Formats: sequence, C-alpha cells, structure tokens
Amino acid sequence: MMLNQSSRQRRWCISTAPIACIVLVCMAGCSLVHLSDTGTRAEDPYAGMILIPGSTFMMGDPEGEPDEQPAHKVVMAPFFLDIHEVTVSQYARFLAATGYPAPLFWNPELDRPDDPVVGVSWFDASAYAAWAGKRLPTEAEWEYACRGGTGTRYPWGDEPRRSAANFESFGIMPVKSFAAHGFGLYDMAGNVWEWCNDWYDAGFYGHSPGDNPQGPAVGFHKVLRGGAWYCTAEAVRSANRFFAAPETQSFAIGFRCARDAR
Repeated sequence: MMLNQSSRQRRWCISTAPIACIVLVCMAGCSLVHLSDTGTRAEDPYAGMILIPGSTFMMGDPEGEPDEQPAHKVVMAPFFLDIHEVTVSQYARFLAATGYPAPLFWNPELDRPDDPVVGVSWFDASAYAAWAGKRLPTEAEWEYACRGGTGTRYPWGDEPRRSAANFESFGIMPVKSFAAHGFGLYDMAGNVWEWCNDWYDAGFYGHSPGDNPQGPAVGFHKVLRGGAWYCTAEAVRSANRFFAAPETQSFAIGFRCARDAR
C-alpha cells in the first residue's frame, strides 16, 4: 500500500524516492487499547503545553487547493496544545508504563530522544493521548494554532523560509530545532506530518460549522497537517490539508496532543 496522495501533492515532494519508501501497515485489530487504569503518567497533563487563546480566524485559503476552499470564518474556544511534537523519549515512557506495542520503526537505541516519534498510526496517537490525559487536536484547532495569530501563508509570513522550518531536507530533526512562532509553538510546519482527530472530507469547508468545528461524523481517512521534512514549501503552508487511513504507519508521520482549557 502507498500513502494516498493527489497528483498535486506528489509534485510537492523533493523526489518520488521518499514517498516510495513510506510503509503502511494495518495492524491486526486496529482498535484503541483501554488505558484508563493502566500505568501511571509521568507528569502533569498540562506540562509542556501552551494555552492557545480563543479567537476568530479565517480557515482555509481562497487561492489554495479545492479542499482548502472556501476560506471561512471560524470561532475558536481556548485550548491547550503541546509546544512540540511528541518525542521518542515521551513515547518510551508511555510504552514502559502501559506495555502498549511499540510503533513501526521503533529503535530508541539509535533514535535521538528529542526526535519526534514516527511510525505511529492514528490509533496509536489516540492511545498515547488518552494515557497522557489529553486528546488529538481538531483540524480547526491545528490550523488556528499553526497560524500563530497571523493570516499569512506560513506561520512566519507569506514566503517560504528554510531557516524557519524543516522541509526540503533529508531527514527528521530534533524538536525545537527552529524558533517558536507567535503562539510559542515549535515545528508546526515541516519535520513530520501530524495526526488530527478529524475525518477527512475534501468538501467539508463548504458546510463546516463556524463555531469550533469537529470535522465530519464519519469517513475513511484521518486528517494530516503540517507537511514533513521531504516536502516542498507548498506542502508546509498553514492551510494545506492531507489525509491517510487511520491505520497508516509511516516514517514521516507523528503527532502532538491537545487538551481542553481548564
């Protein structure tokens, strides 16, 4: 199996080689493991998170791809978001505490502790989030947070800047390798794709609720956001949307967690 990509998204890769190497695995019984009384959390659920203030923003891009249109006004409630992608060391604590199966490509002896964990399916990411007392962000929360209070194409402005994010490169970098953006978040653009909670629907923006949208009720694919190290600048725009089956495991997909405001 290959990661589902439209022709326009294939053009955004530096070459076809990274995509050809992406491996997808459907794990037997892709259901969430019940973790409510298994293991102990290593830290306060709010540790390493930032409160994203509630506000109104324009979601999508009127000049972007069809699934980014129409651009529409969205009212967001405040929420907490991890300041960076979940790391190898954080995920290792989860595995040790719960006995949950290790993800694809898991090699903590060789991986740097501050690298984002990869090889995690949407189910794996959701299980970690539940154990940590968190959840996956909605697609609207993710884009709002990525923009960092701006209305520009990227968190830092309208022009791509390789000094601001890990894209058009040759591999994953440790989290916080680049400066934080306006909300104090790291690596919202590039490094690894990030799972969102929502089902993907290419036409959802045409009828999306204007108040804290939660995405479609059903679907076949889950939303991915942010682009990855191998992508060109077009894929790491704040409005860019992507998707994959929830059982997908790839060396270019990770996640970060959200939490409701207290």
